[in-house]
Amino acid sequence: MPVWPWMSRADRRRWRAARTLGDLGELMAAWLEGRIASWPGYAPNYGPDDETTELIPTLAACCRAGFLTIGSQPGEIEAGPDGRTWEQRAAVEGFVTDPHLLEQLLDAARRAGLLVFAHRLYAAGEHPKGEIVTVWGGDPHTGFGVHLDPGELALMWPGLHRDALRSVHEATQLTLIDPAYGLNDLLWPTLRRVLAAHQELEQKDGAQQ
Repeated sequence: MPVWPWMSRADRRRWRAARTLGDLGELMAAWLEGRIASWPGYAPNYGPDDETTELIPTLAACCRAGFLTIGSQPGEIEAGPDGRTWEQRAAVEGFVTDPHLLEQLLDAARRAGLLVFAHRLYAAGEHPKGEIVTVWGGDPHTGFGVHLDPGELALMWPGLHRDALRSVHEATQLTLIDPAYGLNDLLWPTLRRVLAAHQELEQKDGAQQ
């Protein structure tokens, strides 16, 4: 039986062909944009949540630039069906191997006042349990920024070529969170500025070669 029996043959071939974090980023961007139906560690044939729609251009650009995103949510405050308030912080988490991009992301995030969680596979950061990003009726509901160990990464990325999985192991696990609930005017603009600056730097480097 195929490793991903719910995938089309074409999608299985694409994921099996991935060897680098950049390859995975291109495929994740394609999934975000609806050109691939599934990714290995997510619900079969299930695309991004509706709340992610407006974030897709930014998330896809992150993936193509070298920040492989695996989870995100917009800031939001609304009343739930049971009358309790649902509160979300804008947040994104994923993997980065490019040291220059990582430095740009960390510097911009800290200057903007975002909460930053950065872990390595065998070296968890200062807060390995991450941060609560969703509260329901005052009770903690969802967290981002948890340190992921090899077993958890294997479950997240089953069936990948060993080189692709190694690239995830070697990456920095990066999470950026808006400190305030319900806002979208800090995290996403910060990411877009970093991506624009990174692209400009890449173009300059390419022109000099």
